[in-house]
Amino acid sequence: MTRRLTAALAALLLTVIPWTATPASAAPRVAEQVLTWTADDSITRYKSAPAQAVAGATTIIWENSAATGNTTGMPHTLTFDTSTEGYNHDVTINILASPFDANDGRHQATVNLTPGRYRYFCSIPGHSSMVGELVVTDGGGGGDTTPPTVAGAVAGERDQDGNYLAAATVTVTATDADSGIETIEYQVDDTSFQPYTQPVEVTAVGDHSVQFRATDQAGNTSAVGSVSFRIVEPGEEDTTAPVATATLAGDRDGDGNYIGTATATLAATDTGSGVATIEYSLDGAAFTAYTNPIVVNAAGMHMLHYRATDVAGNTSAEQMEHFTVVPPAAEDTTPPAASATVTGERDSDGAYVGGATVTVTATDADSGVASIEYALDSGGWTAYGGPVSVRTVGAHTLRYRATDTAGNVSTEQSTTFTVVADGTDGCADSDTRATVIIDGDDTGVANVDTGDGCTINDLIDEHADYPGHADFVRHVEAVTAVLVTGGTLNRRQQGAIVRAAARSDVGA
Repeated sequence: MTRRLTAALAALLLTVIPWTATPASAAPRVAEQVLTWTADDSITRYKSAPAQAVAGATTIIWENSAATGNTTGMPHTLTFDTSTEGYNHDVTINILASPFDANDGRHQATVNLTPGRYRYFCSIPGHSSMVGELVVTDGGGGGDTTPPTVAGAVAGERDQDGNYLAAATVTVTATDADSGIETIEYQVDDTSFQPYTQPVEVTAVGDHSVQFRATDQAGNTSAVGSVSFRIVEPGEEDTTAPVATATLAGDRDGDGNYIGTATATLAATDTGSGVATIEYSLDGAAFTAYTNPIVVNAAGMHMLHYRATDVAGNTSAEQMEHFTVVPPAAEDTTPPAASATVTGERDSDGAYVGGATVTVTATDADSGVASIEYALDSGGWTAYGGPVSVRTVGAHTLRYRATDTAGNVSTEQSTTFTVVADGTDGCADSDTRATVIIDGDDTGVANVDTGDGCTINDLIDEHADYPGHADFVRHVEAVTAVLVTGGTLNRRQQGAIVRAAARSDVGA
């Protein structure tokens, strides 16, 4: 069936367009230039085809055989176009080849090529996409063999996404340093090439590609270049200006002035065409494009004007911020001044009867006082929150110091005083329970007499009036510290008593 179809097509082609193909067995004289086309099972393209040639006698070999990959017996033609404008029409071959024909699919013809371009294609219905071009240049030695350079540029109004609004204009340019440009051609969306005489306007909404090429006077044709773009419908006209804002930041003093540096950050929003630019003017200078936050460190009063423009060209009303920058204060290197006073009832020897209260104060003229600390006897440093009540009988030393906001610490100072029992019997109604008990919590530590008729429970005095729970705990720490120093308690026993005091609700 395939052989009969091939024979029928061959007969049809022979009767319509005579051709000069010569069977391979005839062994014709081969011209100096040989061009070869091949095909296989595809109906959408030639397997191979030449793109360039020189003018003059040429042997054309057209092969559609098993050797070139045709495994189905599919027939194809090699037909030169003799009617389309812009191409040479002086070669009229129309050769049908099939693996089953008399030449086993290989055919040969001799033609005379002239400078220019030839278009070739397969004339069998359904094979219309098998098409190509052959560029023929002047065969003279030393001639121009370099194709032109061609480029395209797209212009038009664009939206924020880069799409062209309503229309785009493509301008094609070409240069040739040797023989010069003969023609420029273009096509829109793979339609067909046509002469380029002026910029091409494309108005259809959608995605587009414009291809272009140029040929010089020597017949050299450039590679096909292209530009791609999208056209969208224009939106409603944007007549609303953007909204611009400014934010000031920096360290400020009590009067609201910026200390050392002020930083202004500008922003703008636009719901129409979008923000195009933001501009500012500082202290009357010319408006400048805003790109980064504006840092102002010159001391004095400043005026910042700013505005924004959208893509449609609408500019916001000019707005203004004013602020003052002051030099930073000199670094504070002076520590605070701290002092302490001891109050309470005193006997003729100056000892405090029943207890003493120590009040610590501090002042700082620069950065201000940040904290006060004290340490009673051998106790550790404690944050000072109010007057310290000391009721433990014996000699005491209270150390104190203060720190300012800049981190300067005053020299450690101290005050000494002695607390004596009230009367000859230190504790007339002594708490004689066997162990030290605080708020019902039995510490297991023996409640011994401390030497003046008072037991440890008497010295702790959990039923006295304390300003707060912390004051009670500090009192217990001070009492037990003295007892540790005198050998009445050891550190472990002191810890048990202090922890019980901390767990209690005394003074809460």
